[in-house]
Amino acid sequence: MAERLSADARKSALKELAGWSEVPGHEAIAKTFTFRDFNEAFGFMTRVALVAEKRDHHPEWKNVYKTVEVVLATHDAGGVTALDIELAKAMEAIAKRAG
Repeated sequence: MAERLSADARKSALKELAGWSEVPGHEAIAKTFTFRDFNEAFGFMTRVALVAEKRDHHPEWKNVYKTVEVVLATHDAGGVTALDIELAKAMEAIAKRAG
């Protein structure tokens, strides 16, 4: 099982993730991605899904038209772990290629 990050480690990791923030009242990190249209948003989700499945670490997310709201936490660990930070970084790289 992945080890939960300390509050300081979480804050430090978030400094490297533009637009990501802690979720109030829930030990998780979140970001809303906005794309040009639904096709681009869905393409992003498809590419992320392949990465998530390969890592066996899946996001909580919601898609409405051209936006994708993401929340990351490792439920088994009860909070944010290195797995969440790695997935957030992968999402950032995928989003940059999409736009």
